[in-house]
Amino acid sequence: MRDRGIKKLPGCSWLELHNRVHVFVAEDNSHPMMKEIHDYLDWMVLKIKHAGYVPDLRFALVKGDETGEGEKETRLRHHSEKLAVAFGLLSTDCHNAMKYISQISCRKITVRDANRFHCFERGNCSCGDYW
Repeated sequence: MRDRGIKKLPGCSWLELHNRVHVFVAEDNSHPMMKEIHDYLDWMVLKIKHAGYVPDLRFALVKGDETGEGEKETRLRHHSEKLAVAFGLLSTDCHNAMKYISQISCRKITVRDANRFHCFERGNCSCGDYW
């Protein structure tokens, strides 16, 4: 395909969360939570490697002589499907976890996401779980 100048379109995945569609494209960093998503993916990959996961670098879609194994693994990690799943897990788990943390710690916790502030207190969120 490279010799003929044919380029593959990057993978695209989307996730609907609370009536809002979030679109993820491989190697795209435009989502406002992308740093958190990448951090979460790094953590998840570490955990699944301990469970036996071995990345198949053949699916990195780069020439072997152009890129090292570390870069190939990073490219695999940034596939759109993985970005969408990490966002979904991070978004739903974080919000729920903050509610419990505020309850057991007896503390008021304020967090800002891409759209609004969330004030967690006594196991409840100011957004009424709308977020």
